[in-house]
Parts: sequence; structure tokens; C-alpha cells
Amino acid sequence: MELHFTRTNGAADEAIDRLIELVEGVHYPEIVREMILAALKAGQEGGSKGDFKLMNTTLKEMRFTSKVFRPYEHVKKVTVFGSARTEPGEGPYEMARLFGKTLAESGYMVITGGGPGIMQAVNEGAGPDHSFGVNIRLPFEQRPNPVLDGNPRHIMYKYFFNRKVAFLKEANAIALFPGGFGTLDEAMETLTLVQTGKRDPLPLILVDTPGGSYWSRWLMFVEKSLLEQGYISRTDFSLFEQVDSVEAAVACITRFYRRYHSLRYVNGRLVLRLSSELGPARLDSLREGFADILTPGGTLTPSGPLPQEEDEPEIAHLPRLLVDFNRQDFGRLRNLIDVINSA
Repeated sequence: MELHFTRTNGAADEAIDRLIELVEGVHYPEIVREMILAALKAGQEGGSKGDFKLMNTTLKEMRFTSKVFRPYEHVKKVTVFGSARTEPGEGPYEMARLFGKTLAESGYMVITGGGPGIMQAVNEGAGPDHSFGVNIRLPFEQRPNPVLDGNPRHIMYKYFFNRKVAFLKEANAIALFPGGFGTLDEAMETLTLVQTGKRDPLPLILVDTPGGSYWSRWLMFVEKSLLEQGYISRTDFSLFEQVDSVEAAVACITRFYRRYHSLRYVNGRLVLRLSSELGPARLDSLREGFADILTPGGTLTPSGPLPQEEDEPEIAHLPRLLVDFNRQDFGRLRNLIDVINSA
């Protein structure tokens, strides 16, 4: 029989419903139903065994990721990238260790790739109780660093793309220390996702040692080879910050969440959730200053929680700002968030 995601599958729909009832405790059964149907449809449509193994492993890895992170969903987390080849005693290593320690003392948890170098330094600073490791199986042996070895918050992935989802999905901030291809890959991917609105805005911090030139040289490339050629916009530079101290890096994160809490789109309209209200004069200033990113005839309007947000009762008390955002210039959206935080 030909399967559809609509409820037109007769006995198959009934069997899936009975299965969901049988196992009990299934959250969001309609979504689980579609996941089961997707697997059945894939089985009908055929393909190589490798295709099926990829789909199967991907789902299992993502399920386990959610299981590990779920108990800590209300704790802010900072993902830290950097070279696996940095040695203890080197400036970036010691700075990363202090960064992890300072984050843990400030109430954050850290997420690293779980390996040596900068990753180990951050985990050492934060300690095992405040650390996650999302590691990757490689052709050569890649063991977890000593801080994460045996830690229940250490995950080993087969696929890089699942690992990348965990790095970014679970993070409230991203910090990048000097590193190789992997670090630059994560920097560019994060920038791409934030620039295109596929990832909510968050602090993206380029961290170098005092007097270091790693990120300054990278910025020169971006300005000369990307900006001057018209491949990116000047406002894209608002998507990240460059610092050369642990104090400045932590301050970037704290400042971003001074008033801004989170965002959500409801029927295409941007809903900014804030920890405190904005006065009428400040709202008028925002409407005028950010008219360029509003849809034609659009505005910014204070609001309470919308009916569509009933699935997030824990933040129902937060004031909202409804923004008719044109979803084009996310660098300017970051500017809006910064101004809201400075109000």
C-alpha cells in the first residue's frame, strides 16, 4: 500500500496508533507517528543498505543527544572550539582553562569536542560536573580527554553532521579559540546559520591571547576577500565579536542575556521574549532606528505571551516584543538585540 503522512492509511494508521498506546508514555504522538511513517516509507522506496544505515544511525544519535542534554535544558551552555594540538603551558591552552573555570563559576556549562588541546583545557577549567563532550569516531583512535572519560555527558558520534547539530543546537553562546580546519569550519558554519536565520542569534566570540593575531588575520581575509568583493554585507560583522581576554569573553555572553531571553516566530512574526519591559520612549526609538528591517507597514509592539506559546509555560511571565521583521538582515537583528540589552 502507498503510505501518506495524512491520516489516509487505514489499517496502517490504526496499527501505528495501537503501537504508540502499547508502549505508553510517548510524548508528541503525532510527531512520533510521522517518524514511524517516514521509516516505513523509506523501507518501501528502497535504496542502498548504506542509505538505510545512515538514516538509522542519524536518528539514534540524535535521540541519544536529546536524552543526555535534556536534564540540563534550563542551564545556559557555551560551546568552545579550538585546536586539538595546543599543548598545556601554551598561552591559548591556559587561557582556555581559565575560560572554562570562569564560566563554571558564573553558572554556565561548557560543551567541547571532548578531545585534547583547547577542548581538554576548557573541560579541565570547568570540571567534569559542568562539562559536556561531543566526540567523533575517526579512523585513528580518538579517546575522550581525561576529564570526560567515563563521564555520562560524553557522547561519541559516527557522523560529523550530527555532532555539529549538538554543538550548535544546545549552545547559548559560541567561543572560538585559534585552531585548524575544524575550528574554521565551525566558525564559518555558525556564521552561515546565524546570517541566514537558520540559527537563533547568540554570542559568537573570537578569542585570542593578548597580542595574538590569529583572528585579526582571519578578519583581514574576510574584509579584503569577502566584504570588498560584495560577498557579504558590513552588517554581517555584527554577528560576532573579537576579544583578547577571558573577562571580555564572559562579558559578551552576560551582556547578550542582560534583557534578551529568547525568540520565536509565530505566524511569520518575530516574538522577542525579554526579562523586563521597555518603556514607551524606548519603543519609539527602536521603531525609528530599526525601520529598515521591518516589513512594509510593520512595527514593533509590546505584548504578553501569545496563545501559540502555550507549550512554553515556564516563560509565560516574560514580556514580549512583537517585531514585523523582514527576515533579511540578521546582522541588524543582532544590532536590535544589543540596543534592547543596553536600554
